[in-house]
Amino acid sequence: MTVIIGCGNLLRSDDGAGPMLIRKLWEQGVPPGVRLADGGTAGMDVAFQIGDADELILVDACKSGAEPGTIFEIPGEEVETPPLKDVNLHNFRWDHAIALGRWLLKSRFPKKVTVFLIEAENLSYGFGLSPTVEAALDRLTEELLQRLGGKKSEA
Repeated sequence: MTVIIGCGNLLRSDDGAGPMLIRKLWEQGVPPGVRLADGGTAGMDVAFQIGDADELILVDACKSGAEPGTIFEIPGEEVETPPLKDVNLHNFRWDHAIALGRWLLKSRFPKKVTVFLIEAENLSYGFGLSPTVEAALDRLTEELLQRLGGKKSEA
């Protein structure tokens, strides 16, 4: 089974890219064996969604200075937080969730973890993605559906 978790804050414009991707995939339809989860801003929830997945895909917005709409594909082990230290529920993020999941699940932890980060254009308060990030999200939705063997969108 593959689990796709979208992380981010829907009330901070482009930071809502992860949850919006989950909505797009839900609307498009995913093949059997794919579970979708809106991780929102609660990193601890992400850890508990991992379950017995063979593959974990996390999607979030980032602000690295790259061109807005750039999509980064990163192996999970490259962004996994070092051992959990001085972490509390107020600063627990998806990178901490990967580390916690690996520790909790041990041999049941997914063999493959991939993180997709979409460069944000606007992180101001407000609902809705910028057109640039919306277009990137459409491209990533299509890419994920193709990789997972799901139906192709009409867009």
